[in-house]
Amino acid sequence: MRILLDGCVPKHLAKELTEYEVSTVHEMGWSNLDDGPLLDAMDGRFEILVTVDKSIPKQQRIANRSFAVVVLRARTNRLAELIHCVPELRSLLSKLKSGQAQEITC
Repeated sequence: MRILLDGCVPKHLAKELTEYEVSTVHEMGWSNLDDGPLLDAMDGRFEILVTVDKSIPKQQRIANRSFAVVVLRARTNRLAELIHCVPELRSLLSKLKSGQAQEITC
């Protein structure tokens, strides 16, 4: 499974998902893309977008995309906070279908 970490997600979160192929927006050279163009760029290349931007599922059309979006909700977007989301994220990844958006609160 190919996962893309949005620019607002600490890149070191990838170390907690070693069983997956994880890339970051920065590694892909997409850090200058706004949400819509970013989603267009990742379509067909990734199965999951992990973000902390809760507005993406509300402002962007996800239903017709070839990937799912997971929004991590924590007090901050620091790794120390988001690490608590990882167990639920791992559990959710195998259940998500293309075009779905899901929030995880940790």
